[in-house]
Formats: sequence, C-alpha cells, structure tokens
Amino acid sequence: MQDQKILQSYNMAGLFTMSLRLVVGWTYFSAFWRRLILADKLDPEGVGYIGEKFNHFLPNALGIKPLIEYLVTHPEALWWSMAIFTIVEAIVGLCMMLGLFTRLMSIGVFGLAMGILLGAGWIGTTCLDEWQIGVLGIATGFTIFLTGSGKYSLDYLLLKKESKITKTKVFSWLGSGVLPIKLNLLHKIVFTGSFLILGLTLFTNQYFHGGVWGTLHNKSVKPKIELSGGVIKDNTLSFQVFRVEGVDVYGSFLIGIDLKNEAGETLLTLDGTRLSQFPEEQINNAYVAKVKPGKHSMIIPLGAKATLSIKDRALANLPAGKYTVYLTDISGTVWQETINISI
Repeated sequence: MQDQKILQSYNMAGLFTMSLRLVVGWTYFSAFWRRLILADKLDPEGVGYIGEKFNHFLPNALGIKPLIEYLVTHPEALWWSMAIFTIVEAIVGLCMMLGLFTRLMSIGVFGLAMGILLGAGWIGTTCLDEWQIGVLGIATGFTIFLTGSGKYSLDYLLLKKESKITKTKVFSWLGSGVLPIKLNLLHKIVFTGSFLILGLTLFTNQYFHGGVWGTLHNKSVKPKIELSGGVIKDNTLSFQVFRVEGVDVYGSFLIGIDLKNEAGETLLTLDGTRLSQFPEEQINNAYVAKVKPGKHSMIIPLGAKATLSIKDRALANLPAGKYTVYLTDISGTVWQETINISI
C-alpha cells in the first residue's frame, strides 16, 4: 500500500512537470529542426554555419575556452563535433517530449545546458539570453530527473504494461517511476542540489554580467577589438586583430586604418573603400569566423582573429621611434596600438 502511494506521488509529480518536459524538449529538438530541416546550418561554406556561432563563444567562455579554441582551429573536428552535438540535441529533445527514458534525457538536458552556460553565458544584447537559457536548463534537468514523467509519457506506458525493461533496477534511474533512494537522503539531495544550482546561477550571473553586486556590464552591446603583435618591416605593417566583444549576429565594420608617428603626422591611411577592397591573401585568419572585406568596409565577426598585412611604400625607411596604428569602427569607436622601431 505504501509503495503504491509513493508511486502515485511520483506519477503526479511527473504530471505536474509535463509543461517543463515539453518545452525544454522542444528547445533542444528545435535546434536540430532549424539546422537540418528548415535550413542547412551544418554546411561549412553556407550562411549561418553553426561552427561560426560556436566560434562566437570563444572570447569570454568560462572554463572551456581551450576546447573551443582547439575546435575552431581544426575545422574538420569542429564539423564532427557540431554534427554529433546536433544529433544529441535531437535525441534528447524528442525523447524528452515523448517521455521516453526521461531521467537519462534529463541528464542530457543538464549537460547541454551546462555547455551553453559556460560557453555562451556572456552573450545576450538585451535579456542575457544565453545565460538564462543555460541556468534554466540546468534547473529543469535537475527537477525532471527527480520527478520523471507522469501519465502522458512512454515511460508511464511501459510501466503500466509491465514491460520487461521496467523490471530492471536501471529503469528507475534512466526512465521514470520511484527513485530507489531513501526519503531522508532524497530530501538532502534535493536541498543540496537546489542550492548548488542557485550558487552556480549567482556565480555565473556575477562573473559574466556583474549581476549580483558592483557595476552591471554587458559584453554583447558594443564591439571591442584587441590589437597585438604590431610590426613594421620590409615596407609592411602587420598586426593581429581579435574581436572579443559585441553583438554575435552583427560584425564590427572597420572603416579606417591609420598609422601615425610621434608627432601625430599620418603616414598611412586606409578608408572604408580601400578596406572593402583589401586583398584577402593579406588576411591570415586563425579561426572559422573570418575577417574579410565587405561591401563598404572590413568585417570583423565576433570571435574572429586574424593577422593583417599592409604593404605600402610609405612604410619604407622609417626612422626609429614610436608609431601608433589606429582602427576606426563605423560606430566611431577607435582602437590603437603602439609599435616601436629601433635601429
């Protein structure tokens, strides 16, 4: 009798979380639907290639930056990772909506959400989009693991028909039904797990956005480019650009590159027209997100890193001293780096 009441409690809990199961299931299944059914976003040469979006995560990822950098510098490994990731999302999402092996799928939801949180939790121009998706996915995965599915699920149908698989001990851990955990221990697991997830939520909110104390910041609003490795040699100015902030779906549009000496005299200038015609062989891209000439400017996507080489006679026989290269974005933002020439 007692066992029947416990089973009924789990079934009701699973029924009450049905909306969570359906919505989070579609959230992940829809990623597969968008990438392969509505459009082909697994084509490395196509518009909207998912690998480029993954590249956008790189500049401010938490803990998994080395993994992301390895993948975006190895295009074949990146493609296979994106393909496997998409298949996993499809399986997890569909099975979650159907309520099949619900607890196993909830672990998948938890893992996928954690990846989104660590990789892209800093991205979101208005409502901290990716951070919210990540932390809510983690909380949902944890909750549905505890409840399993209720009446309207394939797990419930298997249990009702007393299928052979439901007689195994592992089904309670991977499917639905009563978790084989003593009640006192279950209370501790729920309490501890809930506060650990809250702690992760507060930590990442503060780390990515300053959302708990101090000054709020959003790295997705304005473009920011880091300049490094500036060298002037053999009539060539070369330097590295790395776009580390700004909107992920909108490039930084470079409309000016200027080189000035210590006296402030302009020795070299490239306007938007010249940058739109910049030779691609003089752009050495490091990642799949590529710096490239656009219609009216040079486009630098989020996460793109490249070395630019500018050949010009004006760079010949420059005297020793300090020179400054200036990059001007269409928004009016200017970035600069000082280059020393010594004899």
